[in-house]
Amino acid sequence: MTGQTGGNGQTGGKKKTGARLPPGARVRAPQVLSALEGLYPDARTELEFRTPFELLVATVLSAQATDVSVNAATPALFDAYADAHAMSEAEPEDIEPFIRRIGLYRAKARNLAALARLLVERHGGEVPNDFDAVVALPGAGRKTANVVLSNAFGYPAIAVDTHVGRLARRLGLSTQTNPDKVEVDLQRLFPRERWVFLHHALILHGRRVCAARRPACGACVMASFCPKVGVA
Repeated sequence: MTGQTGGNGQTGGKKKTGARLPPGARVRAPQVLSALEGLYPDARTELEFRTPFELLVATVLSAQATDVSVNAATPALFDAYADAHAMSEAEPEDIEPFIRRIGLYRAKARNLAALARLLVERHGGEVPNDFDAVVALPGAGRKTANVVLSNAFGYPAIAVDTHVGRLARRLGLSTQTNPDKVEVDLQRLFPRERWVFLHHALILHGRRVCAARRPACGACVMASFCPKVGVA
């Protein structure tokens, strides 16, 4: 994938596809970026973390859960398990009480225990700045790797969650439903140096204005050029 590192420190990964972009996507893309920069100039992740390990854990917990619920749970969790070495000594049932209010908490507790052990065994307890290595961790995936690498290590990446995917289609930037393909389309349309900002800004807009069921189109600064794909 463009913008991530492999084990040799070189960028690489998925090749760009030849899929056709929606009509007018290249015209709308700079309009979208300009609007988002005006609305959310300081867009950043809303997950609270101090270290790459904390970000990795928080991102794994955020799957099918709100950032608010994750941020409510992680302070006590990180007090108990400050790093991968400490968490690697825990059993899933030790972790469960800290994250019980987060969706799928039992499966996530198992993943966190296994993830911490693999970090200790394979990476000396540190989160690797390597895309494939992060993807290989239990409970992680492409989105998790993109979030961790971009926010913890500064690599350009676009993590496609439900908000980013929905807005990409609604704004006529992609017709894809597969997150990996949406990611490639967005990479083709936006400057590499704005990928991380774009990810965060689209999430904020999806939460605050462009909701899934009842988007506030009347209050949206992009209403004049948004094709409103899928909006009744």
